[in-house]
Amino acid sequence: MKNNYLFTSESVSEGHPDKVCDRISDMVVDSYLKNDPYSRVACETLTTTNKVVLAGEVRGPEIKKEEIIEKVRSCIKDIGYDQEGFTWRENTKIESHLHSQSSDIAMGVDSKDNKDEGAGDQGIMFGYACKETEELMPAPIFFSHKILRLMAEDRKSGSLKGIEPDSKSQVTMEYENGKPVKVTSIVISTQHSKELNQEKVRELVYPYIEKSIPKEFLNGLKDKEVYINPTGQFIIGGPDGDTGLTGRKIIVDTYGGAAPHGGGAFSGKDPTKVDRSAAYASRYLAKNIVASGLSEKCLIQLSYAIGISKPLSIYLKLAEKDEDKVEAAKKIINHNFDLSPRGIREMLGLNKPIYEITSSYGHFGRKPSSKGEFSWEKTDKKSLFQL
Repeated sequence: MKNNYLFTSESVSEGHPDKVCDRISDMVVDSYLKNDPYSRVACETLTTTNKVVLAGEVRGPEIKKEEIIEKVRSCIKDIGYDQEGFTWRENTKIESHLHSQSSDIAMGVDSKDNKDEGAGDQGIMFGYACKETEELMPAPIFFSHKILRLMAEDRKSGSLKGIEPDSKSQVTMEYENGKPVKVTSIVISTQHSKELNQEKVRELVYPYIEKSIPKEFLNGLKDKEVYINPTGQFIIGGPDGDTGLTGRKIIVDTYGGAAPHGGGAFSGKDPTKVDRSAAYASRYLAKNIVASGLSEKCLIQLSYAIGISKPLSIYLKLAEKDEDKVEAAKKIINHNFDLSPRGIREMLGLNKPIYEITSSYGHFGRKPSSKGEFSWEKTDKKSLFQL
């Protein structure tokens, strides 16, 4: 019975208040890395009705406060907010309280003499991959993301009218023998203009379910199991409806709860912070292991101490039937991958302005780009694990 169950994952759109904050924080990271690839950034953002506040520590080129504020407005405009309670225009007050990085932290992280660059903090990071989708992601979170991403693309192109930026989705799937077999319920809550009634909202949104989820998973799904705006109205949304903060959607960012999470957020952090870079590296390892055919799923944990370059531990778990291959896989990792902060950044090319795009619709299960975005999604090392 333990392999037969229902499992649910949720996603939120780029217009969700917390995701607005993630976007702005990652914009700050990219702004510094664009000018100096070795910049240090730890930026947090708060949003509420017609207000944005940035705070954090930076080390790198001088970027004027006015320039950062204008870039914040560009983020808000691109997301699509121009409403009475939250807009990219001057009505929204933006404060930047970024200041220099702590010298104590810098001392622990910087390389010096014979000391290699250390981790930016202690912590544990997890990576996961499985064969539930072509992208080697758990199905519920992948489909939850896809619904909202397609809606956002059409909203921004103008082909989906009356739907506003703030949206949430949730997909529940039935598993048999540990594999997803069908969708049993879907929830979509989306902000909309006051001109639309709920019947019209449902009419506009429903097709995105069929565009996002393979037909075989939707067989038998009844209309009453599809909940669209179940509260009955969603006009006030975004930071005007709910305060947003960077880093509050960490399960949305990763595997939708299908795998453990170390607890550290990604957005707003430069790649010396292992919360971000080691989570990318562990996904890279897990994905290549599964892509190689060694196992149908893989979970990896890495742990670090501040100022120490090498991981303190590497934990690897495969599908139950493949447990005898764990030690061989760990040896391959130890002999072929430098998992120090510097080694990870060089292996995945992380000292680039590639992070703003990661701030919504998940950091994993995305397509690598020629600019270096989502480099951790490549499967170029799978041949190493073909035992």
